Amino acid sequence: MATAPRPPRGIDHGRPSQQRFDAIVADFLARHPLRVKRWRSTLSGVAVLRIFRDGREERTIEAPYPTSALRLAIFLHEVGHHVLGLGVHRPRCLEEYLAWRYAIDRLAELGIPVEGPVARRFERSMQYAVAKAIRRGIRRLPVELLQFAPESVRRAVVARAA
Repeated sequence: MATAPRPPRGIDHGRPSQQRFDAIVADFLARHPLRVKRWRSTLSGVAVLRIFRDGREERTIEAPYPTSALRLAIFLHEVGHHVLGLGVHRPRCLEEYLAWRYAIDRLAELGIPVEGPVARRFERSMQYAVAKAIRRGIRRLPVELLQFAPESVRRAVVARAA
């Protein structure tokens, strides 16, 4: 059973939109074996998998408490890391892409718009992850990530393929 600390103070849980976000959080935490270590005040998150010597696993996330579509997307992105398998997909930028696709697909299923802040955050996050991989010397960038690469990298890939 997944657990979460108490939501941060100052959130009006009586608002219909907030009640919907609260229900989504409760549903995802009930469905997935992970624990929210803490609710962050910033728009950032982290997913952690601890494997103990006796074989036990502890899956935790830190994310902002969902009060908007963007905060919900970040929460779902961190859940997505555990659902898809933390550290399973290589390179790391591909894992980030898959976690974002998981979050965006869940938002679409829930009928929550992904335009605006969510789409911009996805785009910026992926540009950062791809630039980091290039800076660190990635040899082969997965095809689905080329759209986030700088134009010079895309031209070089096209030239190599021809």
